[in-house]
Amino acid sequence: MKSRILLIEDNPQNSYMTCFLLEHRGYEVTVAQTGPEGLALAATLLPDLILLDIQLPGMDGHTVARRLKADPQLRGVPVIAVTSYAMQGDREKCVEAGAEGYIEKPIDPDTFVDEVERFLRQALPPGFPGKAP
Repeated sequence: MKSRILLIEDNPQNSYMTCFLLEHRGYEVTVAQTGPEGLALAATLLPDLILLDIQLPGMDGHTVARRLKADPQLRGVPVIAVTSYAMQGDREKCVEAGAEGYIEKPIDPDTFVDEVERFLRQALPPGFPGKAP
C-alpha cells in the first residue's frame, strides 16, 4: 500500500524535486500551492503525512499547521515543516504550531526520502506494513 503524502509548497522547483524523489520511491504525492488549498486537500485526501513549507502566500505554514491540528479529522496526521527558516528558534516555532518534524531547505536529495520515511514509520499504526518493530 502506497503512503499518501500531501506537499504544501508554492515554489515549483522545490515541488518538482520533492515529488520526483518521493514518487521514485513509490509514494503518492499531491501538491497544494497555498495554505487554503492545502487545508482543503488535506480534508479530502486524508494523507498519511503532510510536508509543509512555512513561507507560503496568503497564509503562512504556522497558521496552516495550527488549523490542521485543530481539525479532529486531521490532528493525527503528522506535519513535517520543510523550510528555509533555519535561524535559532525557527524549529521551536514550527513545533509550537503543531509540526512533528522539521527538515531544512535546501533538501539533500541523498537523505530527504529517508528522513520522510523515518517520520512515516513513527506515525504508522502497529502492524502496518513498513512499520518499524
